[in-house]
Amino acid sequence: QVHLVESGGGLVQPGGSLTLSCAGSEFDFGTNVLTWLRQVPGEGLEWVSSISSDGRTTAYADSVKGRFTVSRDNAKNMLYLQMNSLKSEDTAVYYCARGYKLAYDVRGQGTQVTVSS
Repeated sequence: QVHLVESGGGLVQPGGSLTLSCAGSEFDFGTNVLTWLRQVPGEGLEWVSSISSDGRTTAYADSVKGRFTVSRDNAKNMLYLQMNSLKSEDTAVYYCARGYKLAYDVRGQGTQVTVSS
């Protein structure tokens, strides 16, 4: 069974930084496109970023471009999201998922990120 587990969420002040991690298991991690999504309670899922299987190609939503950086370590089956210059509107539950943008088939349980002073 494909397994994705996020970690690293928490409370951070506006302008601060946070790095999310996602551990993958029970699938061929290094051959899959991976994605970060986020969701505010009561709203739909929002695509944040995607990364190619080899990590060479990345894509970002306009709302996070220039502030967030996605990366992966296929040797460790790990996906990361470095988030800088955080804003209150970045507050959400963040999910890692297997697939590209909203065309995913499996996602993790999520980690809460709260940006507040």
